Amino acid sequence: MPAGFFTDKSGKVRPLSGKKKKKKGGGGTVVVAGVLALGMVGYGGGGALMGSGGGGGGAGGGASPAVDLRVRKAEGQKSARKGDSADAWRRMGVRELRREGRRQVECLTASHGRVREFLARVPCASLDRIIVAVGDDVGTSAVVSVAWVGFRRAADVRDFKSVIDVDGSGDVRPLGSALLGLADIAFTGRYYGSDVQGTSLTVAEAENATGAFDPEALDALAEVAAYLPRP
Repeated sequence: MPAGFFTDKSGKVRPLSGKKKKKKGGGGTVVVAGVLALGMVGYGGGGALMGSGGGGGGAGGGASPAVDLRVRKAEGQKSARKGDSADAWRRMGVRELRREGRRQVECLTASHGRVREFLARVPCASLDRIIVAVGDDVGTSAVVSVAWVGFRRAADVRDFKSVIDVDGSGDVRPLGSALLGLADIAFTGRYYGSDVQGTSLTVAEAENATGAFDPEALDALAEVAAYLPRP
């Protein structure tokens, strides 16, 4: 497949629209994450997330929105790293509404592009995926999908990261938003985060569902999701 395009879970080729991949850390199992539906009213979870249509509020106090978002993201990642996903989302001004997950023992059928070619040479040991709905207090929604891809050797994970972190290289397919009762949402990989924890690599992708988080907010949600613990 040429760079600049991706294949969605239905097999259709779509433009990437500025797909971005970031490199962070190094490690052993892989997590893929994206953002699902946010749709909550009346949640006082530490202030609305920047770009969601709500007020500033929250961890940054009188700081600029950009500084406030960086503080929220750092705090959210710390909570996620500790295994407290509820607090991680609260730090971002959202709350988890629903979650669905799937587990399987092979990864080839859930991948495409050069990522699939790599997995054909170096089979994974396990694959866990979840898709999560989170919401702010003004009804804005997005989608988060997380997948953990396990390998037998740390060296295989580092090699896999060097492939999946490249723009246009393919992906491990996120679970479909239909599992949460939502309309189909295609993940472009534009809003992305990854993290390595020992023998685990986390990759996150985020997309709006209802309303519109701005790009910086979507990216922050994905980067926090990338620190979530394996279920």
